[in-house]
Amino acid sequence: MRLTAQCYCGAVQIVARADPITVAYCHCASCRRHSGAPVSAFAAFAESDVTMTPEEGPTAGTAPGVSRGFCAKCGSPTLARYDYLPGQVYVPVGLFEDPNAIAPESHSHTGEQVTWLCLADDLPRDNASGRARLRGAGTL
Repeated sequence: MRLTAQCYCGAVQIVARADPITVAYCHCASCRRHSGAPVSAFAAFAESDVTMTPEEGPTAGTAPGVSRGFCAKCGSPTLARYDYLPGQVYVPVGLFEDPNAIAPESHSHTGEQVTWLCLADDLPRDNASGRARLRGAGTL
C-alpha cells in the first residue's frame, strides 16, 4: 500500500510506503489540543516506511516522551512520536488523500472522552493510553 498525505497548505507532503501498523482514535486532552477536534485519529507506521518532504519541521511537546510535528508554514499537525512506542510515527488520519482507506481499529484514553461525543462502534476501548495494545500491533 502507498498512502499520501499533506498539510493544510500543501507545503508538507507525507508518503507511507506500507500499510499502517494500526489506526486509533485518541480522546486525550493533549491530542484534542493538538488537533483542535473533540477526538483525533492517527495512523501508526514504522518510521522507516514514512517519508516527509520537506524533512520534519518544528516539533513541540507538553507531555514527557511525546513529540508532535507541525508544518512550518501553516501550522498543521503533521506527526507524533511517543518514546514508549519506539520506531513508530503517528500521522493524523485527516491529512491522508483517502482517509477512508485507513479506518480506526481502537480507541485510546476513553476516560478523557468529551461527554457529548457519541461514536457508536464496537472497537476495543482503552480507558488510558492503550500502550499495550499499540505496542503489540503489527510486527514491531
